[in-house]
Amino acid sequence: MISTAVQKSSNRVEVYDEKGSYKFSLSGELVGFTGTTVSVRKSGNRIEVYNDKGSYQFSK
Repeated sequence: MISTAVQKSSNRVEVYDEKGSYKFSLSGELVGFTGTTVSVRKSGNRIEVYNDKGSYQFSK
């Protein structure tokens, strides 16, 4: 479960669980997150969605 996702630098997003423990990081700009997904903007306007394990799901 994802509790929060934070933009740590201009191109890095860190994801944390409900206990505040680090789960994984992604490259890109944070667009949003839910309890089960994180969306990040990659080059251009492509948005990639990842699951709560950090695995790529799809692009928008």
